[in-house]
Amino acid sequence: MLSDSVKAVFEGASAGELSASAMVPGYRPSEASLENRNPWDNSLIGSVYRGNEATVNAAVSAARACFEGGEWSALEPGERKAVLLRWCDLMEQHADELAALDCVDAGKPITECLNTDIPETINTCRWYAEASDKLFGKIAPTGPEALALITKEAAGVVGAVLPWNFPAQMFAWKVGPALAVGNSVIVKPAEQTSLSACRMVALAHEAGVPAAALTVVTGLGEETGMPLGLHPDVDVLSFTGSTEVGRLFLQYAAKSNLKRVVLECGGKSPQVIFDDVYSLEEIVDDVLSAAFWNMGENCSCGSRLLVHTSRKDELLGLLKAKLADWKVGNPMEPETMIGPMVEKVHFDKVAGHIATAKSEGAQLVHGGGTPDLGAGMVVEPTIFDGVQPTMTLFREEVFGPVLAVTTFDTEEEAIKLANDTHYGLAASLYTADIRRATRVARAIRAGTVSVNCFSEGSIATPFGGYKLSGFGGQDNGLEAFEQYLETKTTWFAQ
Repeated sequence: MLSDSVKAVFEGASAGELSASAMVPGYRPSEASLENRNPWDNSLIGSVYRGNEATVNAAVSAARACFEGGEWSALEPGERKAVLLRWCDLMEQHADELAALDCVDAGKPITECLNTDIPETINTCRWYAEASDKLFGKIAPTGPEALALITKEAAGVVGAVLPWNFPAQMFAWKVGPALAVGNSVIVKPAEQTSLSACRMVALAHEAGVPAAALTVVTGLGEETGMPLGLHPDVDVLSFTGSTEVGRLFLQYAAKSNLKRVVLECGGKSPQVIFDDVYSLEEIVDDVLSAAFWNMGENCSCGSRLLVHTSRKDELLGLLKAKLADWKVGNPMEPETMIGPMVEKVHFDKVAGHIATAKSEGAQLVHGGGTPDLGAGMVVEPTIFDGVQPTMTLFREEVFGPVLAVTTFDTEEEAIKLANDTHYGLAASLYTADIRRATRVARAIRAGTVSVNCFSEGSIATPFGGYKLSGFGGQDNGLEAFEQYLETKTTWFAQ
């Protein structure tokens, strides 16, 4: 059963009553707005302010003044922690509402939002709040004539540019550590999914975070994201999204103040199934989750299934049988596991990949359809067999529920196929041989390698990629603090 707060958001969305504001202190946005539509039925659920360069300038000016004035940055770490923990308590109280916002905004299944996305969002913010007063500097070894201190300081003004696939979680991954160490943070959510970010910022202000220490600027990427990337008074820009847009932020940094740019971009992650796996039945759920969780709209999606030739037919049979349990349809219904694509442009892209795979000779063995549901932006969980390394489906990120199956005969061939990609974000491997697991995990070029499961790790483990999947820093773990801190050496002569 859905709670009353979830139903209230759904009813408000149906009435077109939900909206997001720019929330920039001292700045009144223009009346220009962007329509915000429900991906399931294309109904109007509200509007989002269409920010522009003036909006960004106002946000950066307020953030800089707040940082320099010390209203947040100069607080004793324990004081910041207390405020952030109050914020987490408020998010806990509004968890159902936040889950419903992500559901109607992104088309994400409500059960996934309630059970995973929002609990993990709150856990992330709470984890960084608790860790923030446990960061220590160092004393460097010197002779008696000097004392050398190595300390960490907040970088200053941080821009956080978010993707649309995990609106609340990606907000927490960036805002949690950046805000906890005293930075002023400006959030630019994806224009398709701004509602939960705006609500969480409002709750942060209610908890006691200064208005200028955490702001959100809504609007199109070229009208708000680009000015944020080019702004000479932004010290750090953290971006999660496509590699194409990540390249643009590097250009913006080069053209402006050489701000630090942290990129977490695309992926084409392999799942490697060896012939010595004891029971394929035991791994089916993990394989399906890797491929189809969140409709495949996941940068660490295990979209390439590399399976030993001798086990392929058995595994495909199990996958197809198990997919009968994956309900496709309205994301606002608790039983739904596959909802719509986030918008028509993305739906067309995913459908185009399916058509290309067919034309290049891949064998469709499951799904492939676009059922007449809602507004017609649903893609069935789809499996292609016989995918060769030269095919588009093997090489390009689809960001949809499409799994490419390729066979191998030797361990060396499996490793070569796994690494035959421009990306390197994540990988999974399944084997009963611990020595093989160690060898292959070492050989695969990816930031996270899970063994006998599909996992991105936990809040305690850093998340980032190799190659075109990004660089410059990592989300999660204590390592995430580093991208939002400067290192200072203070040398005392004795």
